[in-house]
Amino acid sequence: MTFNIGLLSSRRKQAPMPELSPARALLVFGLLGVLFLVLVGKALYLQWVSGDFLQTQGVARYVRDVEIPACRGKITDRSDEPLAISTPVKSLWAFTGKLNASDEQMKALAKVLDTTPQALKKRIEAAGDFVYLAKGVSPEVAEEALALKIHGLYDERVYRRYYPAGELTSQILGFTDGGDYGQEGLELVRQDWLGGKPGSRRVIINRKGEAVEDIAGVRAPQEGRNLALSLDLRLQHLAQKELKAAIIEHKAKAGSLVILDAQTGEVLALSNWPTYNPNRRDEFVAAKMRNRALIDIFEPGSTFKPFTVAIALDAGRVKPTTMMETAGGQWTIGKATINDAYVSGNLTVEQVLQRSSNIGTAKVALMMPSEKMWQGLSSAGFGMPVNTGFPGESTGRLRSAKSWRPIEQATISYGHGVSVNLLQLARGYTIFTGNGELKPVSLYRISGDVVGKPVISPATAMEMRRMLELAALPGGTGVRAQVPDYRVAGKTGTARKPEKGGYSSNKYVSSFVGFAPVSSPRLIVAVMIDEPSAGKYYGSAVAAPVFSSVVGKALRMLGVPPDRHAVPLMLPPDGEDIVEET
Repeated sequence: MTFNIGLLSSRRKQAPMPELSPARALLVFGLLGVLFLVLVGKALYLQWVSGDFLQTQGVARYVRDVEIPACRGKITDRSDEPLAISTPVKSLWAFTGKLNASDEQMKALAKVLDTTPQALKKRIEAAGDFVYLAKGVSPEVAEEALALKIHGLYDERVYRRYYPAGELTSQILGFTDGGDYGQEGLELVRQDWLGGKPGSRRVIINRKGEAVEDIAGVRAPQEGRNLALSLDLRLQHLAQKELKAAIIEHKAKAGSLVILDAQTGEVLALSNWPTYNPNRRDEFVAAKMRNRALIDIFEPGSTFKPFTVAIALDAGRVKPTTMMETAGGQWTIGKATINDAYVSGNLTVEQVLQRSSNIGTAKVALMMPSEKMWQGLSSAGFGMPVNTGFPGESTGRLRSAKSWRPIEQATISYGHGVSVNLLQLARGYTIFTGNGELKPVSLYRISGDVVGKPVISPATAMEMRRMLELAALPGGTGVRAQVPDYRVAGKTGTARKPEKGGYSSNKYVSSFVGFAPVSSPRLIVAVMIDEPSAGKYYGSAVAAPVFSSVVGKALRMLGVPPDRHAVPLMLPPDGEDIVEET
């Protein structure tokens, strides 16, 4: 019985497997074939259709392009004294997901970076995948931070802009942002010249985010180019010092001062007050950042009268000796009355300029067609761009002669109803210092001769120099502009500030524009003091003394020979006001 069972069991084990039916076999092999084709198709799709995408995704996970910053070009004055330089510093960064620091390490890092752990934590939480924990720190600070051995914290070399002259040149140069990109002033307008182009290198990174191998050649950065300005840092310092002192003395709101090279039109100094220090970015105030000498406009008042007289002289309408009746100090045109501050009777044209008579100047203007006067003023640069290239530069305002009524032509003749910026006004005086040509002005150093645009004849220019010198001698409103050892010429200005519906009764702009030495003009200096409020407001008392101090010191700095030997100055007694028209 047992044997039979064993025999049966043996037979069961040796029994062949049942064979698949042909239909079932065909189905199985068909399914396997379909799966094989799907796999082959997927492989071909990944290889040929999605290959670029997948390769890009793979590379993105282990390859990085690291930027190599370019050093920004230097800005210098005309003698190559540095005004703006870029120094290498460090920035500390991390991938937020890979940064791993203990509480003690974060406290230590915060102390090194002169901040708080809470501030660092807030910065990290607000960032995306990447965060800068500090920008522009010194290499020593970066080394101290890395010495804390914080996992995922790295450094990179960057550049920080530094301005050695500080507030002296801030409103001309402007400043750069954290990426060393120009934001204001010449830093902004000359970004392409100064900025250069960053380089790069491609590296493999490990899972910790560390660069472990360069896999492509380094593209070297293209350094920025240097920029030489026309400024003379010595004269800039002088201008700033004298302007600030005058504003403090007269409790003024603001002021500007410009020094031009009379022959080339180069801007040797351009100062504004108030100002700011671009190295202290935590103290930036918008009102202090404005380059008032180029952006702000004002009515020039009596400093405009020389242009009216020059146009009339050049047109042959008057001579310096032509007599003008000043109508007892009052003259009515239509419904408006023009006033002089004193009764003068008859004055010659040169006396009209010397004593700053509104009536005399208006009568000279009305001897010309309005279009002729407009053409002369426009040719002298008024109502036109100065073309320095400075961002926000104003053009001033000179309305078309077609809209002038007689009273408007009269008031424009002595600087009311027209607006200028200070550099534009200073440039206008270049027609008097040379051969009657209006010189282009430049904020950049010039080499070689400068060709101007003819406005008046050389003979008229010479006559105007003589008459403007009279205005700075006893009997003229600009007597306080005199300088020991040098002959000077120029014109005072005092203008009420426009307000809604008319002019202010107690807000003035005091100004003086002149040049020296008269025998061979080297410098043009323009001074504008906005809203002096310490009791004096005439240009003769507020602006002319600033001109005198600046011109005397500047000519000596430049080694210009004196042209007035052993002639004592003849100044009015202290406290005596020299009245000019407003």
